[in-house]
Amino acid sequence: MARAAALAGVGFLVVGPLASLAVWSLAERWTYPSPWPQRVGLRYWSRMLGSDFLEPLRVGLVIAVIVTVLALAFALPLGYVLARLRFPGRTAILLAFLLPQAFPQLPVFASATREFYRWGLAGTVPGVVLVHLVGGLVFAVWTMTAVFRSIAPELEEAAQNLGASTTRTFLTVSLPLALPGLVASAVLVFLYSLDEFTGTLLVGSPFVTTLPVYMYTASVGYELQIASVTAIALMVPGAVLLLLLERFLKAEYLVFFGQV
Repeated sequence: MARAAALAGVGFLVVGPLASLAVWSLAERWTYPSPWPQRVGLRYWSRMLGSDFLEPLRVGLVIAVIVTVLALAFALPLGYVLARLRFPGRTAILLAFLLPQAFPQLPVFASATREFYRWGLAGTVPGVVLVHLVGGLVFAVWTMTAVFRSIAPELEEAAQNLGASTTRTFLTVSLPLALPGLVASAVLVFLYSLDEFTGTLLVGSPFVTTLPVYMYTASVGYELQIASVTAIALMVPGAVLLLLLERFLKAEYLVFFGQV
């Protein structure tokens, strides 16, 4: 009995907020103190096809793709070097990527916004990409370092003993074995960028609007139906990509994740 009650409590905590979003997204008229909407329909879902929703979606996807490509281009060689070589300052480099996450995000982004105004990057897509990249590199570098550490060095040594150069060994042995981890790292960075809010609001406003900022604006204006529809639209790609992440994020990567 107690177990059933505990499961019901957990189910309510998990499903309750999602059910509330679904009800609000369908409520065309819902006034206090009625416990249920007086009128339901798909009017606010139909607005999803309007340009005021599709443009933030397009901007957010473009930024997320750019951030993912740049983060992986930087993290792939750096993760390999950090996994394979031992040199002074290696631990400090790994910890340096955690610094932006070690402090409250609001003052960090507020300080960055001041500098971005000075450099002409405030209110621009490159400025938002840069601020997303700082956060995304944490996931990319730490994931790729763990991925390369999980690959047995004996495989690379065998290839080199057969005459393969370091570059060819990396391209033909290490990189193919690291491909699942590369996909997992890309998913993590893409999801981070797609859902990032604070930095986008401070650096990108009022000219760069992504879906989280669009949802915040709708909430502030008490357009709860629009905010609910946007939240559900954001959850769909997140849920799909998390299922993809579960397939590619292998247990051996997690063994080395977080080790310096």
